[in-house]
Amino acid sequence: MSQLPTHLGQPPFRQRIPWIGGDLQTLRDTLRPQRFPPDRAEPLTIPLEAGDQLLGLLDRPTGSPPAALVLVVHGLGSSSDSPGPRRLALALLAAGFAVLRLNLRGAGRGRPLARGTYCASCSEDLRPAVALARQLAGEQPLLGAGLSLGGTVLLNGCLAGLAFDGLVCLSSPLQLDVCTAQFERRRNWVYQRWLVQRLREQTLADPGGLQEAERLAMAGPGRARTIRAFDAAITTPRWGFASVAGYYAAASPLAPLIAGQPLPPTLLLHAADDPWVPVGPLRQLVAALPGQPGEAGAGSDPAALPAAPRIVITPRGGHNGFHSPGDGPASSWADRLAVAWLGRLSRGEGAG
Repeated sequence: MSQLPTHLGQPPFRQRIPWIGGDLQTLRDTLRPQRFPPDRAEPLTIPLEAGDQLLGLLDRPTGSPPAALVLVVHGLGSSSDSPGPRRLALALLAAGFAVLRLNLRGAGRGRPLARGTYCASCSEDLRPAVALARQLAGEQPLLGAGLSLGGTVLLNGCLAGLAFDGLVCLSSPLQLDVCTAQFERRRNWVYQRWLVQRLREQTLADPGGLQEAERLAMAGPGRARTIRAFDAAITTPRWGFASVAGYYAAASPLAPLIAGQPLPPTLLLHAADDPWVPVGPLRQLVAALPGQPGEAGAGSDPAALPAAPRIVITPRGGHNGFHSPGDGPASSWADRLAVAWLGRLSRGEGAG
Protein backbone atom coordinates (compact mmCIF):
# COMPACT_ATOMS: atom_id res chain seq x y z
CA MET A 1 0.00 0.00 0.00
CA SER A 2 1.21 3.53 -0.77
CA GLN A 3 2.63 5.60 2.07
CA LEU A 4 0.57 8.59 0.93
CA PRO A 5 -2.03 8.33 3.74
CA THR A 6 0.76 8.60 6.33
CA HIS A 7 2.26 11.58 4.50
CA LEU A 8 -1.18 13.19 4.63
CA GLY A 9 -1.46 12.62 8.38
CA GLN A 10 -3.85 9.65 8.14
CA PRO A 11 -3.26 6.21 9.69
CA PRO A 12 -3.50 3.10 7.51
CA PHE A 13 -7.10 2.04 6.96
CA ARG A 14 -8.59 -0.44 9.44
CA GLN A 15 -12.10 -1.87 9.31
CA ARG A 16 -14.60 -0.78 11.93
CA ILE A 17 -16.44 -3.53 13.79
CA PRO A 18 -19.03 -4.83 12.87
CA TRP A 19 -18.48 -3.66 9.28
CA ILE A 20 -15.99 -6.35 8.38
CA GLY A 21 -15.47 -7.39 4.77
CA GLY A 22 -16.16 -5.73 1.44
CA ASP A 23 -19.91 -6.30 1.42
CA LEU A 24 -20.61 -4.94 4.91
CA GLN A 25 -18.30 -1.99 4.28
CA THR A 26 -20.28 -1.28 1.09
CA LEU A 27 -23.69 -1.68 2.75
CA ARG A 28 -23.01 0.16 6.00
CA ASP A 29 -24.80 3.38 5.03
CA THR A 30 -27.79 1.36 3.77
CA LEU A 31 -28.07 -0.89 6.82
CA ARG A 32 -27.47 1.96 9.27
CA PRO A 33 -28.54 5.24 7.63
CA GLN A 34 -26.76 8.36 8.82
CA ARG A 35 -28.58 11.27 10.38
CA PHE A 36 -27.35 14.34 8.58
CA PRO A 37 -28.07 17.93 9.64
CA PRO A 38 -30.66 19.86 7.61
CA ASP A 39 -29.43 20.57 4.11
CA ARG A 40 -29.08 24.35 3.86
CA ALA A 41 -27.22 24.40 0.54
CA GLU A 42 -28.19 27.04 -2.02
CA PRO A 43 -29.80 25.49 -5.14
CA LEU A 44 -28.24 26.69 -8.40
CA THR A 45 -29.47 25.85 -11.89
CA ILE A 46 -26.91 25.33 -14.65
CA PRO A 47 -28.18 25.87 -18.22
CA LEU A 48 -27.57 23.20 -20.85
CA GLU A 49 -28.54 23.15 -24.51
CA ALA A 50 -32.18 23.09 -25.64
CA GLY A 51 -33.55 24.48 -22.39
CA ASP A 52 -32.36 21.65 -20.14
CA GLN A 53 -30.70 22.41 -16.80
CA LEU A 54 -28.57 20.70 -14.18
CA LEU A 55 -29.05 21.31 -10.48
CA GLY A 56 -26.15 22.09 -8.16
CA LEU A 57 -26.24 22.64 -4.39
CA LEU A 58 -23.75 25.17 -3.04
CA ASP A 59 -22.44 25.35 0.52
CA ARG A 60 -19.93 27.94 1.70
CA PRO A 61 -18.06 27.90 5.01
CA THR A 62 -18.92 30.60 7.52
CA GLY A 63 -16.48 33.00 9.10
CA SER A 64 -13.64 32.99 6.54
CA PRO A 65 -13.02 32.79 2.78
CA PRO A 66 -13.04 29.21 1.47
CA ALA A 67 -9.75 27.41 0.92
CA ALA A 68 -11.02 26.27 -2.50
CA LEU A 69 -14.23 25.18 -4.17
CA VAL A 70 -14.81 21.44 -4.60
CA LEU A 71 -17.21 20.11 -7.23
CA VAL A 72 -18.59 16.83 -5.83
CA VAL A 73 -20.05 14.35 -8.35
CA HIS A 74 -22.20 11.36 -7.33
CA GLY A 75 -22.12 7.80 -8.68
CA LEU A 76 -24.45 5.55 -10.67
CA GLY A 77 -28.05 5.54 -9.44
CA SER A 78 -27.14 8.18 -6.88
CA SER A 79 -27.57 11.95 -6.46
CA SER A 80 -26.32 14.93 -4.49
CA ASP A 81 -28.59 13.86 -1.63
CA SER A 82 -27.13 10.37 -1.28
CA PRO A 83 -25.09 9.50 1.85
CA GLY A 84 -21.69 9.47 0.15
CA PRO A 85 -21.86 12.98 -1.37
CA ARG A 86 -23.55 14.40 1.75
CA ARG A 87 -20.94 12.94 4.08
CA LEU A 88 -17.99 14.05 1.95
CA ALA A 89 -19.47 17.52 1.50
CA LEU A 90 -19.89 17.95 5.26
CA ALA A 91 -16.28 16.92 5.87
CA LEU A 92 -15.06 19.37 3.22
CA LEU A 93 -17.23 22.17 4.57
CA ALA A 94 -15.92 21.61 8.11
CA ALA A 95 -12.38 21.89 6.72
CA GLY A 96 -13.09 25.29 5.18
CA PHE A 97 -13.93 24.38 1.59
CA ALA A 98 -16.86 25.66 -0.42
CA VAL A 99 -18.71 22.70 -1.96
CA LEU A 100 -20.90 22.44 -5.06
CA ARG A 101 -22.72 19.09 -5.14
CA LEU A 102 -23.74 18.40 -8.72
CA ASN A 103 -26.72 16.36 -9.89
CA LEU A 104 -25.89 14.89 -13.28
CA ARG A 105 -28.55 14.91 -16.01
CA GLY A 106 -31.71 13.28 -14.67
CA ALA A 107 -30.44 12.61 -11.15
CA GLY A 108 -32.11 13.36 -7.83
CA ARG A 109 -33.84 16.69 -7.42
CA GLY A 110 -32.59 17.68 -10.87
CA ARG A 111 -34.74 15.04 -12.62
CA PRO A 112 -37.52 17.48 -13.67
CA LEU A 113 -35.03 19.99 -15.09
CA ALA A 114 -33.48 17.97 -17.92
CA ARG A 115 -34.48 15.40 -20.47
CA GLY A 116 -32.43 12.26 -20.83
CA THR A 117 -29.98 10.60 -18.49
CA TYR A 118 -26.26 10.87 -17.75
CA CYS A 119 -23.41 8.55 -18.72
CA ALA A 120 -19.77 7.99 -17.75
CA SER A 121 -18.58 10.31 -20.51
CA CYS A 122 -20.88 13.33 -20.35
CA SER A 123 -18.23 16.03 -20.64
CA GLU A 124 -20.47 18.40 -22.62
CA ASP A 125 -22.91 18.40 -19.69
CA LEU A 126 -20.03 18.77 -17.24
CA ARG A 127 -18.51 21.71 -19.11
CA PRO A 128 -21.06 24.39 -18.02
CA ALA A 129 -21.00 23.03 -14.47
CA VAL A 130 -17.22 23.42 -14.39
CA ALA A 131 -17.50 26.92 -15.84
CA LEU A 132 -19.94 27.93 -13.09
CA ALA A 133 -17.78 26.28 -10.43
CA ARG A 134 -14.72 28.15 -11.71
CA GLN A 135 -16.67 31.40 -11.53
CA LEU A 136 -17.79 30.65 -7.98
CA ALA A 137 -14.25 29.73 -6.96
CA GLY A 138 -12.96 33.14 -8.00
CA GLU A 139 -9.27 33.41 -7.15
CA GLN A 140 -9.31 30.15 -5.20
CA PRO A 141 -8.49 26.71 -6.68
CA LEU A 142 -11.20 24.59 -8.30
CA LEU A 143 -10.99 20.96 -7.22
CA GLY A 144 -13.10 17.91 -8.05
CA ALA A 145 -14.20 14.93 -5.97
CA GLY A 146 -15.96 11.99 -7.63
CA LEU A 147 -17.53 8.99 -5.97
CA SER A 148 -17.67 5.77 -7.99
CA LEU A 149 -18.91 6.64 -11.51
CA GLY A 150 -18.69 10.33 -10.57
CA GLY A 151 -14.92 9.94 -10.49
CA THR A 152 -15.02 8.37 -13.95
CA VAL A 153 -17.05 11.36 -15.18
CA LEU A 154 -14.43 13.75 -13.76
CA LEU A 155 -11.51 11.81 -15.22
CA ASN A 156 -13.14 11.75 -18.65
CA GLY A 157 -13.87 15.46 -18.34
CA CYS A 158 -10.23 16.26 -17.61
CA LEU A 159 -9.09 14.04 -20.48
CA ALA A 160 -11.50 16.03 -22.69
CA GLY A 161 -9.85 19.29 -21.66
CA LEU A 162 -11.87 20.51 -18.67
CA ALA A 163 -9.63 22.37 -16.24
CA PHE A 164 -9.38 21.44 -12.56
CA ASP A 165 -6.58 22.22 -10.13
CA GLY A 166 -6.81 18.75 -8.59
CA LEU A 167 -9.01 15.68 -8.26
CA VAL A 168 -9.80 12.85 -5.90
CA CYS A 169 -11.67 9.80 -7.21
CA LEU A 170 -13.04 7.24 -4.75
CA SER A 171 -13.82 3.67 -5.90
CA SER A 172 -14.10 4.82 -9.52
CA PRO A 173 -14.32 2.47 -12.53
CA LEU A 174 -11.50 2.83 -15.04
CA GLN A 175 -12.78 0.10 -17.39
CA LEU A 176 -16.56 -0.13 -17.69
CA ASP A 177 -16.87 -3.57 -19.30
CA VAL A 178 -14.94 -5.12 -16.40
CA CYS A 179 -17.27 -3.38 -13.97
CA THR A 180 -20.48 -4.54 -15.65
CA ALA A 181 -19.14 -8.09 -15.82
CA GLN A 182 -18.55 -7.91 -12.08
CA PHE A 183 -22.19 -7.01 -11.49
CA GLU A 184 -23.26 -9.96 -13.62
CA ARG A 185 -21.59 -12.42 -11.26
CA ARG A 186 -24.10 -14.53 -9.32
CA ARG A 187 -22.90 -13.20 -5.97
CA ASN A 188 -23.81 -9.65 -7.02
CA TRP A 189 -27.34 -10.17 -8.31
CA VAL A 190 -28.90 -8.27 -5.39
CA TYR A 191 -26.62 -5.27 -5.99
CA GLN A 192 -27.40 -5.25 -9.71
CA ARG A 193 -31.14 -5.62 -9.16
CA TRP A 194 -31.14 -2.67 -6.75
CA LEU A 195 -29.12 -0.44 -9.07
CA VAL A 196 -31.07 -1.28 -12.21
CA GLN A 197 -34.36 -0.62 -10.44
CA ARG A 198 -33.12 2.87 -9.52
CA LEU A 199 -31.99 3.49 -13.10
CA ARG A 200 -35.34 2.35 -14.52
CA GLU A 201 -37.28 4.60 -12.14
CA GLN A 202 -35.05 7.55 -13.00
CA THR A 203 -35.57 6.95 -16.72
CA LEU A 204 -39.33 6.46 -16.51
CA ALA A 205 -39.58 9.88 -14.82
CA ASP A 206 -37.90 11.59 -17.80
CA PRO A 207 -39.81 14.87 -18.43
CA GLY A 208 -39.10 14.46 -22.15
CA GLY A 209 -40.89 11.14 -22.24
CA LEU A 210 -39.70 7.84 -23.68
CA GLN A 211 -39.91 6.20 -27.05
CA GLU A 212 -42.01 3.05 -27.09
CA ALA A 213 -38.95 0.80 -27.34
CA GLU A 214 -37.39 2.58 -24.38
CA ARG A 215 -40.56 2.26 -22.34
CA LEU A 216 -40.77 -1.47 -23.01
CA ALA A 217 -37.12 -1.83 -22.00
CA MET A 218 -37.87 -0.05 -18.73
CA ALA A 219 -41.31 -1.36 -17.77
CA GLY A 220 -42.36 -4.27 -20.02
CA PRO A 221 -41.99 -8.01 -19.49
CA GLY A 222 -38.66 -7.81 -21.31
CA ARG A 223 -37.42 -4.90 -19.20
CA ALA A 224 -33.70 -4.46 -18.61
CA ARG A 225 -32.51 -6.49 -15.65
CA THR A 226 -28.77 -5.86 -15.95
CA ILE A 227 -26.68 -2.73 -16.16
CA ARG A 228 -25.41 -3.88 -19.55
CA ALA A 229 -29.00 -4.25 -20.83
CA PHE A 230 -29.89 -0.81 -19.46
CA ASP A 231 -26.88 0.74 -21.19
CA ALA A 232 -27.75 -1.04 -24.44
CA ALA A 233 -31.36 0.21 -24.37
CA ILE A 234 -30.89 3.72 -22.97
CA THR A 235 -27.32 5.00 -22.54
CA THR A 236 -25.85 3.85 -25.83
CA PRO A 237 -28.48 5.28 -28.24
CA ARG A 238 -29.14 8.43 -26.22
CA TRP A 239 -25.45 9.39 -26.21
CA GLY A 240 -24.84 8.46 -29.84
CA PHE A 241 -22.71 5.34 -29.48
CA ALA A 242 -22.97 2.60 -32.08
CA SER A 243 -23.01 -0.22 -29.53
CA VAL A 244 -22.78 -0.84 -25.82
CA ALA A 245 -19.27 -2.20 -26.37
CA GLY A 246 -18.38 1.03 -28.16
CA TYR A 247 -19.76 3.07 -25.26
CA TYR A 248 -17.77 1.10 -22.70
CA ALA A 249 -14.57 1.46 -24.73
CA ALA A 250 -14.98 5.20 -25.34
CA ALA A 251 -16.00 6.04 -21.77
CA SER A 252 -13.29 4.02 -19.99
CA PRO A 253 -10.36 6.25 -18.97
CA LEU A 254 -7.86 3.42 -18.39
CA ALA A 255 -6.29 3.37 -21.88
CA PRO A 256 -5.63 7.13 -22.10
CA LEU A 257 -4.25 7.13 -18.56
CA ILE A 258 -1.89 4.27 -19.42
CA ALA A 259 -0.88 6.23 -22.54
CA GLY A 260 0.15 9.09 -20.29
CA GLN A 261 -2.48 11.68 -21.10
CA PRO A 262 -2.05 14.41 -18.49
CA LEU A 263 -4.26 15.03 -15.49
CA PRO A 264 -4.18 17.64 -12.79
CA PRO A 265 -2.79 16.32 -9.47
CA THR A 266 -5.08 13.34 -8.88
CA LEU A 267 -5.58 10.80 -6.11
CA LEU A 268 -7.23 7.47 -6.98
CA LEU A 269 -8.41 5.53 -3.91
CA HIS A 270 -9.69 1.96 -4.19
CA ALA A 271 -10.20 -1.07 -1.96
CA ALA A 272 -8.97 -4.45 -3.14
CA ASP A 273 -12.16 -6.08 -1.81
CA ASP A 274 -14.55 -3.71 -3.62
CA PRO A 275 -17.47 -5.98 -4.66
CA TRP A 276 -18.77 -3.55 -7.30
CA VAL A 277 -15.70 -2.21 -9.11
CA PRO A 278 -12.82 -4.69 -9.54
CA VAL A 279 -9.40 -3.37 -8.60
CA GLY A 280 -7.71 -5.09 -11.58
CA PRO A 281 -7.77 -2.11 -13.97
CA LEU A 282 -6.22 0.13 -11.32
CA ARG A 283 -3.45 -2.42 -10.81
CA GLN A 284 -2.91 -2.34 -14.58
CA LEU A 285 -2.45 1.43 -14.31
CA VAL A 286 0.00 1.01 -11.42
CA ALA A 287 2.06 -1.44 -13.47
CA ALA A 288 2.08 0.91 -16.48
CA LEU A 289 3.18 4.01 -14.62
CA PRO A 290 6.96 4.43 -14.50
CA GLY A 291 8.46 4.71 -11.05
CA GLN A 292 5.49 3.04 -9.33
CA PRO A 293 6.56 -0.50 -8.38
CA GLY A 294 4.38 -2.52 -6.04
CA GLU A 295 0.67 -2.56 -5.48
CA ALA A 296 0.00 1.12 -4.99
CA GLY A 297 2.99 3.10 -6.06
CA ALA A 298 5.15 2.73 -2.96
CA GLY A 299 8.52 4.28 -3.62
CA SER A 300 7.37 6.45 -6.52
CA ASP A 301 8.93 9.85 -7.08
CA PRO A 302 6.03 12.31 -7.56
CA ALA A 303 8.36 15.05 -8.77
CA ALA A 304 9.33 12.83 -11.69
CA LEU A 305 5.70 12.07 -12.56
CA PRO A 306 3.89 15.40 -12.91
CA ALA A 307 1.03 13.91 -14.96
CA ALA A 308 0.70 10.59 -13.14
CA PRO A 309 -2.07 10.10 -10.60
CA ARG A 310 -1.23 9.06 -7.07
CA ILE A 311 -2.75 5.68 -6.28
CA VAL A 312 -3.79 4.20 -2.95
CA ILE A 313 -5.11 0.63 -2.83
CA THR A 314 -6.21 -0.61 0.57
CA PRO A 315 -6.70 -4.34 1.23
CA ARG A 316 -10.17 -3.66 2.70
CA GLY A 317 -12.83 -0.98 2.48
CA GLY A 318 -15.51 -2.19 0.08
CA HIS A 319 -17.14 0.15 -2.43
CA ASN A 320 -17.21 3.72 -1.16
CA GLY A 321 -17.08 2.26 2.35
CA PHE A 322 -13.84 2.83 4.23
CA HIS A 323 -15.60 2.84 7.62
CA SER A 324 -12.88 2.86 10.28
CA PRO A 325 -12.57 3.14 14.09
CA GLY A 326 -11.62 6.82 13.76
CA ASP A 327 -14.87 7.86 12.07
CA GLY A 328 -16.87 10.73 13.49
CA PRO A 329 -20.66 10.88 13.44
CA ALA A 330 -20.66 11.78 9.73
CA SER A 331 -17.30 10.91 8.20
CA SER A 332 -15.22 8.01 6.94
CA TRP A 333 -11.51 7.32 6.53
CA ALA A 334 -11.86 8.04 2.80
CA ASP A 335 -13.51 11.40 3.53
CA ARG A 336 -10.62 12.39 5.80
CA LEU A 337 -8.03 11.27 3.25
CA ALA A 338 -9.81 13.21 0.49
CA VAL A 339 -9.95 16.33 2.67
CA ALA A 340 -6.25 16.03 3.49
CA TRP A 341 -5.31 15.54 -0.18
CA LEU A 342 -7.43 18.44 -1.42
CA GLY A 343 -6.22 20.58 1.48
CA ARG A 344 -2.62 20.05 0.38
CA LEU A 345 -3.52 21.06 -3.18
CA SER A 346 -5.47 24.13 -2.00
CA ARG A 347 -2.38 25.32 -0.12
CA GLY A 348 -0.25 24.96 -3.22
CA GLU A 349 1.83 22.13 -1.73
CA GLY A 350 1.53 19.95 -4.84
CA ALA A 351 0.97 16.23 -5.06
CA GLY A 352 4.13 15.01 -3.32
